[in-house]
Amino acid sequence: MATLKDVARMANVDVSTVSRAINNTSYVHPDTKARILASVKELGYQPNVIAQSLRQGKRHTIGVVVPRLHMTVFAEIMQGIEEEARRLGYATLICNTEDDSKTERECLTRLRNGFVDGIIIAGTGHNGRLLRDIRSSGLTITQILRQQDTTLSSVIVNYENCGYEATKYLESRGCREIGLINGTMKIAPYQERYNGYHRALKELGLSETSAISSSPVNSLEYGYQCALDLLEQNPNLDAIMAAVDVQGIGAMRALKEQGIKVPEQIRLISLTGHIIGGMLETTMTSMEMPAHEMGLKAALMTIRDIESPTEPKTPPQHLVFTSSLVERESS
Repeated sequence: MATLKDVARMANVDVSTVSRAINNTSYVHPDTKARILASVKELGYQPNVIAQSLRQGKRHTIGVVVPRLHMTVFAEIMQGIEEEARRLGYATLICNTEDDSKTERECLTRLRNGFVDGIIIAGTGHNGRLLRDIRSSGLTITQILRQQDTTLSSVIVNYENCGYEATKYLESRGCREIGLINGTMKIAPYQERYNGYHRALKELGLSETSAISSSPVNSLEYGYQCALDLLEQNPNLDAIMAAVDVQGIGAMRALKEQGIKVPEQIRLISLTGHIIGGMLETTMTSMEMPAHEMGLKAALMTIRDIESPTEPKTPPQHLVFTSSLVERESS
């Protein structure tokens, strides 16, 4: 493997001149620089990115910690993050946790001890102290979708309004027995969606039917089991709100197996819309969030903080998006 010295020898210059030419740290005569770059190409020289990063104090890499990418809104968010990071000269490292706090802690520790300048996380809420410690050590932290700690920057959606508006919408369609497939209240969006749902029911004088399963929350199995639980709790159910699309798909399967038609007998709506909802055999009504734009903003916010010359870093920023109702066949 070619070294910096090999390039210098071929170009007939000092090693320091090669370094300046490659890194653009100071002026090198155009003819000399052209000769150096020609030697780099001929020898196939590859700079030591890790050593270079350590010298510069920047790795130009962001770690992204999410529960799951497959069939979730996090896939669209991740595309936005990667697109903006690449535009700004940063790479991304992705960790999937399946919402397991131990796995999350291991991911955060590896990222902290590895080569990242900042972390974007959709957290479980169980590693707040570790996140604050990482932030105090100088790494940038941005929460995406889940604001578990107000001392850390975040890019989120108004989930309470989402749950509230979806419930009011279903009531306007004639529904009186509205069930909610939710997740653990320890994760902020699930608590906030429930708050909106509960507030709307109270205003409308309706009773609550909600379900939480032990399966991984971002899964078909979770939605399937919760739908069966809702039906067992309330045989008169006429609407189901699923926290995320993948749960809604699982719920739709459970309803079909029970011989219940959507939307004739039970209307179905997802509170976190994903592109897949519009491609189903019975397309799914959803509260759509601008996931790609949220990813772009999270990456931009993170990199701006990384590159901020101020110490200590800028105060936490909180960007809140709104969801919009997209009516489809399931309601």
